[in-house]
Amino acid sequence: MTNASPTALLLNVGHALDHLFLLIFATAVSAVAAEWGMIWQDLMPYTVGAFVLFGLGSLPAGRLGDLWGRRAMMVVFFLGMGVSGLAIAAVPGVWSLAVALTVMGAFSSIYHPVGIPMLVQSVRNPGFTIGLNGLAGNLGIAIAAVLTGFLVKYAGWRVAFAVPALIALACGVVFVLVVPREDVPPAKRPQKMVDLPRSVLARVLTVMTLAAITGSLIFNFTTNGNGQLLTERLRGVVDDPAAIGALLAVVYTVASFAQLVVGKLIDRLPLKWVYVPVAAGQVPVFLFASQVTGWLHYVAMLAFMAFVFGAIPFIDAMIVQYVDDRMRSRVAGIRLAVGFGVSSLAVYLLGPTVKAAGFTTLLTGLALLAACTTLFASLLPTYAPKPTVVPAPAPEPAT
Repeated sequence: MTNASPTALLLNVGHALDHLFLLIFATAVSAVAAEWGMIWQDLMPYTVGAFVLFGLGSLPAGRLGDLWGRRAMMVVFFLGMGVSGLAIAAVPGVWSLAVALTVMGAFSSIYHPVGIPMLVQSVRNPGFTIGLNGLAGNLGIAIAAVLTGFLVKYAGWRVAFAVPALIALACGVVFVLVVPREDVPPAKRPQKMVDLPRSVLARVLTVMTLAAITGSLIFNFTTNGNGQLLTERLRGVVDDPAAIGALLAVVYTVASFAQLVVGKLIDRLPLKWVYVPVAAGQVPVFLFASQVTGWLHYVAMLAFMAFVFGAIPFIDAMIVQYVDDRMRSRVAGIRLAVGFGVSSLAVYLLGPTVKAAGFTTLLTGLALLAACTTLFASLLPTYAPKPTVVPAPAPEPAT
């Protein structure tokens, strides 16, 4: 599969849609709160179910991807996101909103343990492919900021959910028509890599799990909170919600290209040599951003999001380097369930934390989390593993 093939293009669009859907509410929350006579901080906890299932749902999604088939699961993903998006657009109140968002979270959990292993299962440059896929996902975040801001301003927050839902349904139909069927599910394919020594594998899996937790917390706090953070720090300079959305989209778009650079480096250097500097670079930038306002804060946000997005490819790159394709969806599902399951607390705590302590305290906390990620990344092996291809078994002699 090449990065320009129809399957790869649809998988990258799927990543964009996955992140777009998860961030629509964070961008539209002020409009939803205004319609229902609430403040946005009190409305954010109703979204926690979506992010809990986004993590926990990765376990069954990864298992089904390996044992049933990745193509079939991606069809379920596209159609499920479309239907749940239309359901969110039609909710009458907060509890039905919470239920519909949770259902959407269940379908959104399919993409990462299924779509990314499907994308990299036969490529020669997995680092760049993962980086390009990450760029697509983060462009979905950027589109969520600008498209949602525009639609909320001119058509209402319900339309902001309905439009991407229709796009997802259309992508599902196209996926069925153009993506070839799998001959056998991944779990039944021949083994391509020898098992690594248990000590090395245990070390990598520990780093993967811990780094996934801290990295996912940082990702969820920033992507869900940046809209309100930018509104606060640019107050009196830029007050139009659509303009704030456009500025945020610029941040996400520019920062997303960091993943292409990181992906190229992953293909050439050991993961540790790239991961540690990217994780460490977040610490001083978060601390600086916590102390400034106005356009200086906007520059700081662009910098810390470049580091945050640049760190995204590493966990998937670990899975590609250390885990055979037959079980990548299951391993990815486990790490996503742990990482995103714990980091769903970020969505629940975002509103109350900012309400009680402010964004300065939140950004300082993110710097501490980034320091933990740096420590975990430093525990990776210093060499790039090169697993041996497992030869096909010789045919038994005739008797």
